[in-house]
Amino acid sequence: MATLKELKIRIGSVASSEKITGAMKMISSAKVHKEEQSLRRLKPFKDQIKSIMGHILSTGENFNSPLIETRDVKRAGIVVYGSDDGLCGAYNINIFKGLLIEIDRLRQEYGRELHVELYPVGKKMSKAVRHLEDDLLEVKVFESVDSKMPGEVVTGFTKKLRDAFLAGELDIVETVYMNFRSMSRQTLTTEQLFPVTEKMLTSGAEGEEDNRLYIFEPDANSIFNEVLPMFVMSTMQEITVQNRASEQAARVMAMQSANDNAKKLFDELQLEYNKLRQQSITTELLDILGGQVER
Repeated sequence: MATLKELKIRIGSVASSEKITGAMKMISSAKVHKEEQSLRRLKPFKDQIKSIMGHILSTGENFNSPLIETRDVKRAGIVVYGSDDGLCGAYNINIFKGLLIEIDRLRQEYGRELHVELYPVGKKMSKAVRHLEDDLLEVKVFESVDSKMPGEVVTGFTKKLRDAFLAGELDIVETVYMNFRSMSRQTLTTEQLFPVTEKMLTSGAEGEEDNRLYIFEPDANSIFNEVLPMFVMSTMQEITVQNRASEQAARVMAMQSANDNAKKLFDELQLEYNKLRQQSITTELLDILGGQVER
């Protein structure tokens, strides 16, 4: 059985842990709200791009762009998002499991000889994918590309992926990340980046009934080729922010759970301390009373 001194030390340690987890929860909660604001700022631009694409595609013309070109898939690129910091529960583990499932799905669809290039985002994910043993799998890490990267770095990273696709180094590019739904709900999502499909361009598009009233200058195909890279950039920016919001939300939930456990343990230790202290006082009183009786 622990002594009073040992229990007091443990109580102090648990109390400190409770304060730390509570503070981290508040910090992460503030960061979630910041990322939610970023998502709200991105939405009008993304919606406008989709609306323009909807208008263009409704003309029924045949559009040509190297970004929509489909070819035999022999080399696939997967951008897998993770975190740079820990203490976010099973967040990174769930994404890593989703990555393994997606690699297996791609090889079932395109053949077991499919070469896969992984582009991890975040130190935790970079460390995890390096342990994968696969002769047909290659890990590439770009400098400055992490879970906290600003918009200009996301743009540069997207351009590198686009150039690799256009050069034929990659035949398909996908992303694996956590989609932010709410503070308590984040869903594992796989999204194709290249080649761009018509479904990607028209999902959620509005106002297609009035498209035929538009006059395109210089022509619809030229506008299509100008707007398409903007669509890809906005998609990648949104994915990055979604993942950051999901990471912070997962950390909030993990810190809430840790804080609740600390409070429960604190109460249990405090009760045990009080019982032991009362027992010690009772023993001392009995010793005193026993001494008086002997006299």
